[in-house]
Amino acid sequence: MKSQIGGASAETGLHQSAQPRRVKAWKYLKRDKYLYLLLLPILAYYFTFKYAPMFGEIIAFKNYRFADGIWGSQWVGLKHFERLFTSPDFFNVLKNTLLLNVYSIVFAFPVPIVLAIILNEVRVEWYKRTIQNLLYIPHFISWVVLGGIVIALLSPSTGIVNMVLVKAFGMEPIYFMASNFWWPIMFILSGIWQNAGWGTILYLAAMAGIDPQLYEAAKIDGASKLRRIWHVTIPGIRSTIAILLILRVGQMMDVGFEHIFILQNKAVYEVSNVISTYVYNAGLVGMQYSYTTALGLFQSIIGLILIVSVNKLIKAMGENGLW
Repeated sequence: MKSQIGGASAETGLHQSAQPRRVKAWKYLKRDKYLYLLLLPILAYYFTFKYAPMFGEIIAFKNYRFADGIWGSQWVGLKHFERLFTSPDFFNVLKNTLLLNVYSIVFAFPVPIVLAIILNEVRVEWYKRTIQNLLYIPHFISWVVLGGIVIALLSPSTGIVNMVLVKAFGMEPIYFMASNFWWPIMFILSGIWQNAGWGTILYLAAMAGIDPQLYEAAKIDGASKLRRIWHVTIPGIRSTIAILLILRVGQMMDVGFEHIFILQNKAVYEVSNVISTYVYNAGLVGMQYSYTTALGLFQSIIGLILIVSVNKLIKAMGENGLW
C-alpha cells in the first residue's frame, strides 16, 4: 500500500514539474514569437529540400519507371543493392571518393588552422584585413571559372607553371591534368586555394574568445611566441577544431560535384570518377534512377555511421561533440 502511495506521489510530482516547464516554454514562445517566425523560412527549406525528398528513397527498392510512378513501379527488394555491391565500377568509385577525402583531411583540413594562427599574430590591422580579403575572394568564385583558371595555369603548352619548369629548370612539360599521379594533387591544391581562406573565419572567431590574460601570463613566464601558440592558442580553439573535424568526416562519402566535374577528363577517369559523378552519369544521363538511389542511400547511411562514431570518439577524448 505504501509503495502504491509512493508511486502515485512520484507520478504526481513528475506531472507537476512537467507543467511549469510547459508554462515556461509557452511563455518564452509568446515573448519571442517574432524571433521564432524568422525560423520558418529555414524550417521550410529543410523540410522541402532535405526531408520531403527522403520519401523518394523508396525507389531504391523498386524498378522505377516514369510511366508507373513511385507507387506503381514494381517492387524488387534488394536487387539494386546486390547489383551495386557486385559491380567493379562501384568499388573503384568508392575507393576514389574515400582517397580524395582522406587526402583532403590530411593536407587541406589543417591549412585554415595554420592560416588563422598566422593572421592572428599579425598586428598591423590594414595589412591583416587586406590579406584576409585576398584569401576570401576565391571562395566566391564559381568552380566553372576557377576550374578554367587551374586548367589554363597547368596547360603543358601555354600554362605558366610548365613555362617556368621548362625555362627555369630545363624540365619537360608535365601533363598535370592528364596524369593519374598529378591529378589528385592538383585537385587537393585547387580545393585548398578556394576554401582555405574562408575556413579561417571560424578559427579567428574562436581565437577572439581566448582570454588575453592567458597570453600575458604566458609572456611573463617567459614563453616564446611559438610556445604561446602551442599552449594557449591551440587549446583555445581545440573544441572548434573537433566540431569541424566531425562535420568533415561526416562528408567522407561525398566529394563536391562541380569541383570534380570541371577538372575531370577521360585520361584520368580511373582516379577522378567519384560517387557524385558516377550518380550523374549512371542516374541522370543513363536514367538508372533506382540503382543510383540505392547508391545514394548507402552513401547516406555510411556518412551517418561515420559522423556518429567520430562524435563519440571526440567526446571520449574530453571534447564537446555535436550532441
